[in-house]
Amino acid sequence: CPGGMSLPAGTKHLVVCKGAPNFIAEYCTEQLMADGSVAPMTEAARAEIMRIVDKYSDRALRVLAIATRTLTSMPFNMKDDDLSTDDKFAACRQNMRLVGLVASIDPDRDGVPESVLAARGAGIRVVMITGDYLKTAIAIAHNVNILQPQDDPATAAVDCAKLRPDGEYLSNPGMDALTSSVRVFARAKPEDKLEIVKSLQRQGAVTAMTGDGVNDAPALNQANIGVAMGIQGTEVAKGASDMILTDDNFCSIVAAVEKGRVIYAGIQKFVAFIMSVHIAEVMQIFFCIICG
Repeated sequence: CPGGMSLPAGTKHLVVCKGAPNFIAEYCTEQLMADGSVAPMTEAARAEIMRIVDKYSDRALRVLAIATRTLTSMPFNMKDDDLSTDDKFAACRQNMRLVGLVASIDPDRDGVPESVLAARGAGIRVVMITGDYLKTAIAIAHNVNILQPQDDPATAAVDCAKLRPDGEYLSNPGMDALTSSVRVFARAKPEDKLEIVKSLQRQGAVTAMTGDGVNDAPALNQANIGVAMGIQGTEVAKGASDMILTDDNFCSIVAAVEKGRVIYAGIQKFVAFIMSVHIAEVMQIFFCIICG
């Protein structure tokens, strides 16, 4: 097709790789241009790609890069059973060609921004832990009021790489100092979620964690209240949770907290009323028992 990518003669295999642009660009040695020609992948080209990614990410768009590689034969021994999947992938992803970027958006659900504000007014701190690119996460957090206009994204949002700067997680005091103020964690791995939950619990917070995937199960199980998605959630996530959200809607969590607090307040008032009305009878019975 016009502007498309032609396959060299003798091509038997086509490797297609998609993922975070900053990682995919590092695997590429060339890029496909708009007119169908091929140009070398230089550092200047990588910088321009990341500039475009940042531009779309600032609009709350999730950006993926797509790269390909044509092969006349597989770059590893297909009969070698000792090779892991990671080893095979590492062999295939060398000298790739960047085909382009794809941007998509997951629209905010109706009522979520208002529910986040209601939660904040009720003393509930809403924290977003996501695998998205940092700029995308910041834009989404602003859209749903997790980050307020007066918040400084430089301190209120971080890439989870800061949790493990040298490959190892920060000490407990360092981790607690970070999680006490940050409300957006981007590029999170499954183990990051677990460490964040543990850190919040060390600070005395009653932590509720939402999730839907298998990788969310450890954090869901660790949280004081694990909340799994009932529609999109996996069975593993549901099994590790204390509650299942039947409509997968954050607004339902806030509404449930509001109703729960009303019920709890009613119980407190009832107990106080019973004690105040019958305290004389209770004291009389108590002294009778003591005095024989």
